[in-house]
Amino acid sequence: METLTTAFPEIIKKAVALSKAASKITEGNVYQTGNSRIRPLLDKMVETLVLPGSGISGMENIHKLYGLLKEGHSCLLLLEHYSNMDLSLFDSLLRKEEGGEPIADALVAIAGMKLTEDSPVVAAFASAYTRLVISPSRSLQGLDPEKDKEELLRSAHINRAATRALIRIKEGGGLVLVFPSGTRYRPWDPSSKRGVREIDSYIRLFEYMCPVAVNGEVLHIRQGDMMEDSVSQDLVRLTAGPVISCSAFRDDIRIKAEKAGVEDKKQAVVDAIMDLLEEMHIAAEAERQKLLRENSGNPDVP
Repeated sequence: METLTTAFPEIIKKAVALSKAASKITEGNVYQTGNSRIRPLLDKMVETLVLPGSGISGMENIHKLYGLLKEGHSCLLLLEHYSNMDLSLFDSLLRKEEGGEPIADALVAIAGMKLTEDSPVVAAFASAYTRLVISPSRSLQGLDPEKDKEELLRSAHINRAATRALIRIKEGGGLVLVFPSGTRYRPWDPSSKRGVREIDSYIRLFEYMCPVAVNGEVLHIRQGDMMEDSVSQDLVRLTAGPVISCSAFRDDIRIKAEKAGVEDKKQAVVDAIMDLLEEMHIAAEAERQKLLRENSGNPDVP
């Protein structure tokens, strides 16, 4: 099976050449506008890898969310996260849907510093999309308060700057996209599929949200260098669930957690989001498998 590096050497070379991505995140560059010259290169990758029948289900829900955004409401998209292609898949497939172009243009993705600082290739790919860079809590796990004091302080400064930028994005009509798990799902690490606690803060800050399940794998995660993840063609379906009032959802979960004697109500809210996404994923996978059978010309193929 080919890797990203072996399958797309020319695209990688062009993306790096066109990249103007900063090699270091500071308080002054947490908000980064997407590079419109690199995005078409990633669109080519997506077009090469997705099979006929790929697309977005529940577009009416995304249109409803965008309508609320245009009315001045703050809105969130909450996506499952399986690979570093998830944002490219969502952006590319969204632009192919009727009325999807302006919605994709409004996207601002929340991204970890690792995507910018670990590899010039990964940084070039990430720079294709408008994003708000943060220092994720997962990346700070295991750091020593004394030995790693400088790094912890830097992370705190970056996250404070990102919070200020997030307020401006809300007020400016940006459609914020966040991955509740905070990282790609790694099969050898079940904890990577648990939502991170700080997602509760996003839900508290925003008015409406729409969950999006991701089904189909064109990029398969491996341990080690992200550019060594393997690629394969697949039928990809992204499924947008109903638009949900953030405050109503959060209040409901917190009340249930209180009655159940759950102390960490923030984590309870995020766990409920992940449970919803998992339910959507399972239902969407059944439909995706049906499509695969139909497209193969043999409905009896399991």
